[in-house]
Amino acid sequence: MSQLSGDPDPSFEERLQAARRKQGLDVPPKRPLGEQEPLNGSALAIGMRVGVELVSALVVAVAIGYGLDRLFGTTPILTAVFVPVGGAAGIANVWRLLGPKRTD
Repeated sequence: MSQLSGDPDPSFEERLQAARRKQGLDVPPKRPLGEQEPLNGSALAIGMRVGVELVSALVVAVAIGYGLDRLFGTTPILTAVFVPVGGAAGIANVWRLLGPKRTD
């Protein structure tokens, strides 16, 4: 043996750390609360997702409002009520996508 001090070989430590990372055994350090993890994907993909989130929330809300108006035979008052609700839902979805991430 060339090492009498009992210290492990540095190359062994590096290989061990690489194997632990590959297996997912080492948890990456948590980022500070103000620091945000970057989004994966291109700007076009993120922009398309934001648009789809907003439009789909509005479409669902209008459909619910229209369906309830037809069911109850009311004027389009429920559709008018559900449009802001759908807009708020769409904005909430976009906020969850782009807003600061919580690390608990």
